[in-house]
Amino acid sequence: MTAEKEPEDDQPKVVNGLYMFEIEMRDGRRGRATGVVVLSDGRIMGGDSYFYYTGHYSFRNGKWRGEMTVNQHTEAPGKNLAFGGREVTCGFSGDYSAGGAEVEGMALVGKTSVTFVARLTLKEPM
Repeated sequence: MTAEKEPEDDQPKVVNGLYMFEIEMRDGRRGRATGVVVLSDGRIMGGDSYFYYTGHYSFRNGKWRGEMTVNQHTEAPGKNLAFGGREVTCGFSGDYSAGGAEVEGMALVGKTSVTFVARLTLKEPM
């Protein structure tokens, strides 16, 4: 899936580039993560201290949505990671602007649904 093109008007678009993200778990789950992600022509690639993320997105009229797969790349002795040791698929949707985005999403961890919110801030356009 590739990013949908918008008409050449004043509508914001998802800017290709390097973003910093902050994720916070919801529904009584405790968990936060910060890291970096590259958004490029509908593709997502990034990670944090313990996980890497790959996926795709589409956008139109200030709204965007997508899917990501999360995999653990580093062991975390003594830590209880929400997605620890599992490949997890997440879906998300939200609003974007030229400098960033906010999303709400859900991950299926085994048989448990975990909701989250995330804020992305553009650090370096490509």
